[in-house]
Amino acid sequence: MLLGLDLGTKTIGTAICDAGWRFATNGKTVKRGKWGRDRALIEELIKARNVRGLVLGLPRNMDGSEGPRAQASRAFARNADEAFDLPLLLWDERWSTQSAEAAMIGQDMSRAKRAEAIDSHAAAVILQGAIDRLAGGVL
Repeated sequence: MLLGLDLGTKTIGTAICDAGWRFATNGKTVKRGKWGRDRALIEELIKARNVRGLVLGLPRNMDGSEGPRAQASRAFARNADEAFDLPLLLWDERWSTQSAEAAMIGQDMSRAKRAEAIDSHAAAVILQGAIDRLAGGVL
């Protein structure tokens, strides 16, 4: 099992994939706190789902450059790498939020429900992109 994470400034969206790495499913969106709290929440998910690796969205600019949000994600990744001792993949998340929003609009989800669920849906888009590439053997 892989755990996908979409790191926002206020929340962390989560997603999990099946054991065969075919389908990513959105999970909870949790409120961010200090690293110790975030670590405990993620550790709980890792144990509950028997997670063997992490996929963390890396928010690059459209031109491929990295700004402050990407630097924050890289810092989070370093902390997670030390805390969980699991393989960790940083995955380019450009367009993940827009893709997730379009899918939710297609499901006729209300604006309020979309606002609640966008981060976990984006995490599923990030994780699905990564497992599609990994399962295909192309990195």
